[in-house]
Amino acid sequence: MNNKILFFVLVVLALSACEKDFLEPAIENNRDLSNQDEPSFALGLLYNGYTRLPGGFSFNEMATADAVSSAENNAYSNMATGQWAANFNPVGQWQNSYAAIQYLNLMLSKADTVTYAENPAVNQMFMDRTKGEVYGLRAFFMHQLLQAHGGMAGGQLLGVPINLEPQDASTDFSSLQRATFEAGMQQIYSDIENAIDLLPLDYEDIGSEADIPDKYLNMDASVNDYNRVLGSINRLRMTERVALAIRARAALLAASPAFTQGTTTTWADAANYAADVIDMNAGLAPNGVTWYDNREVIDNLAAGLNPPEILWRMNMPGPSSALEEQLYPPSLFGDGLVNPTQNLVNAFPMANGFPITHPESGYDPTDPYSNRDPRLLEFIVVNESQLGPFNETIFTAVDGGTNDGLNIVESSTRTGYYLRKLLREDVNLNPQSVNQQRHIIPLIRYTEIYLSYAEAANEAWGPMDTGGNAFSAYDVIKAIRERAGLSEAGNDTYLESIKGDQDAMRELIRNERRLELSFEGFRFWDLRRWNEELSETAMGDRIENGNHTIISVEPRLYSDYMIYGPVPYSEILKFGFTQNMGW
Repeated sequence: MNNKILFFVLVVLALSACEKDFLEPAIENNRDLSNQDEPSFALGLLYNGYTRLPGGFSFNEMATADAVSSAENNAYSNMATGQWAANFNPVGQWQNSYAAIQYLNLMLSKADTVTYAENPAVNQMFMDRTKGEVYGLRAFFMHQLLQAHGGMAGGQLLGVPINLEPQDASTDFSSLQRATFEAGMQQIYSDIENAIDLLPLDYEDIGSEADIPDKYLNMDASVNDYNRVLGSINRLRMTERVALAIRARAALLAASPAFTQGTTTTWADAANYAADVIDMNAGLAPNGVTWYDNREVIDNLAAGLNPPEILWRMNMPGPSSALEEQLYPPSLFGDGLVNPTQNLVNAFPMANGFPITHPESGYDPTDPYSNRDPRLLEFIVVNESQLGPFNETIFTAVDGGTNDGLNIVESSTRTGYYLRKLLREDVNLNPQSVNQQRHIIPLIRYTEIYLSYAEAANEAWGPMDTGGNAFSAYDVIKAIRERAGLSEAGNDTYLESIKGDQDAMRELIRNERRLELSFEGFRFWDLRRWNEELSETAMGDRIENGNHTIISVEPRLYSDYMIYGPVPYSEILKFGFTQNMGW
């Protein structure tokens, strides 16, 4: 009996030892920052920055008067109807952006000590590229932070803490404070300059040593060496072109009415930075309005390449139907999540280019969708629009006889409209024959940069002056409206009538931005940087017996101070930051 007990004890001890060996990795398998000099481990820090880039569409338009959500307790609806607070901020960027910056700073702190390759020229190219990527990405995330959390505090325009070194247990967090907004902008500009110095304009293969920069040619770099590090295999990474576009985006924010008194960035600066990007482009893409559903282009896009409309994009995942599941109306087996409003519909002009409120527009409120800007029906599903792979008619009227009608079921429209923009209409969600398609998700489109130039140039020099560039605000808006189909035989009568009026051109440019960039995450931020009225009630169209009745759908309850977002309440508690006014 004693022998059996002894045997049992020995077995238990043996199993315990094995379990300990199995559950506790050997020291050489533990990965910590001491391994950062290994290229694959170090580059993982950089990739963490890339993974924190926006990976889809936020639909924060549902926090404005341009859209509402069909879903109860949608976070944007909640914030727009009075629940936005320092401890409830669906548009906050603090955690994600600072996490990205922490990883980027870690990468930058060791970038010069990593051996990427034995060949000195190749190693130098890797080193330069990696640091350039870090600088460009860090500028991107600093812009995200300033846009979401910069604001008036204690009588001055403050930004966010500027972290240029990785934080660890030895960091003196007690000294951490918010920098001025201007300091944040200067840090963006500094990082962009560093990125420009270190990165190629684009990642493209070369065929001759004459195309190798002298810095690397003097180190005996070959064509193959260059293509290995800076060639086409690296497309979609940060480039000089992307960095310039980030600078243009940030400068537009700083020059805007809500921020301009706290920065040295001028409208002329913002216009010139946008012009730097435009000058390298071949012009507006003819099919840029429907960039999201140019099926032949998207389906046949080679690895890493961009369509002419897209400046920077995420890597394209495999075929998906997730977006259509969100946005299709109930009859097409979708959730009808995002409902454009009458407010937005009214912003589309007539086909002759005149706003619907203009005496010469020809607008008929009893037949509101006829003779309108072609983009209206490209972007929005109205009553009796055709939608989906089989062009099924969508009835949004309350007496239309389907669940697509106004407020029929939980996923029905609340405004009388569904969203068409962004959809691949060859996606079929019918459970009997479901299919999926590829989608392209841009981070920066060229149309955004053109519109940024138009806005800044009009403010800096007026509608017709070029400020020394090759084009004026008028030239850009004329091209955008021609592409949209608003020009009759090359004549845009409304545009011609206001081309000498800076105020009227400002209103038109802002409206074109509202339409062209709709549902791409701009409207919420644009209203705030313009210091515009935020509490405009979201309206809808109730159709019954063919009659249109404009209805109130959802209030927008914002206070004036909410042109600036809050610093997270948790950060105020931890570090004693000065909160933005009102929060």
